[in-house]
Amino acid sequence: MSAPWLMLCASLLFATMGVCVKLASELYQAGEIVFYRGLVGMLVAALLARSRGSGLRTDVPAMHFWRSLFGVVSLGLWFHALGGLPLATAMTLNYMSSVWMAVFLLASTLLLGTSPVDSRLVAAVLAGFAGVALVLRPTLTHDQLGYALAGLLSGMTAALAYLQVTTLGRRGEPETRIVFYFAVGGVLAGALSMLWTGISAHSWRGAALLCAVGATATAAQLMITRAYAIGSTLSNAGLQYTGILFAVAYGVALFGERLSWLAVFGMMLIVAAGLASTWLGRMPRPASTPSES
Repeated sequence: MSAPWLMLCASLLFATMGVCVKLASELYQAGEIVFYRGLVGMLVAALLARSRGSGLRTDVPAMHFWRSLFGVVSLGLWFHALGGLPLATAMTLNYMSSVWMAVFLLASTLLLGTSPVDSRLVAAVLAGFAGVALVLRPTLTHDQLGYALAGLLSGMTAALAYLQVTTLGRRGEPETRIVFYFAVGGVLAGALSMLWTGISAHSWRGAALLCAVGATATAAQLMITRAYAIGSTLSNAGLQYTGILFAVAYGVALFGERLSWLAVFGMMLIVAAGLASTWLGRMPRPASTPSES
């Protein structure tokens, strides 16, 4: 399957996972959901690695550590946001990752001075954050601001995690190994959080939701990891925005969520900013400057 189709399928699965997380948040703390999501992912990835003969031993443990650290932090923040925000809003904030990638690109350009700053990329970033303001202002109540900040930070750390995934893929690490070590990080972080918050009682409904979170997330993670290994980083980030459409549909159909026109316009602005960042990031650089020669 090509990278674009992998990203589309992964976005649908992530939106489905978001539904399960939102429902499970009524019964469990975010750290508990991260733990069980990681446990399922770890088992599935280990079985797949064994069946494919790729093994789990790695020569780049430090790279896996940073990928897992950024990924688990992003996951925990996103799960927390999903518990307190409308589904589409939480998904939109998390999917700011491609705009954050543009921010990192601009920052590196300014610090290293390797090429002129692209004013169009600056405009795209500013448009993305303007979209965030429009999404949050008419949608949230005062007690939801903490959830909104968590969602915004989840997008930033997700961008860092995706950049690490791309690097690991270029180094030849199979997606099953990348997903396995990410899942291990989730299990460890979730277990530590459960020492603080305690363990919630289980029910058949709760157990089914946790299994669904793990299954959909693991399948989506395998797809997205493969897509980032074989495709363009910014192109993949742009295609992730289809997850917002899936989230809006789920929110309306399952939770009766209604978005104001300002919020819808804000989402469209964020999508446009992400796509512009993707397009500008793929364009060839201008002719070399003295600092580049």
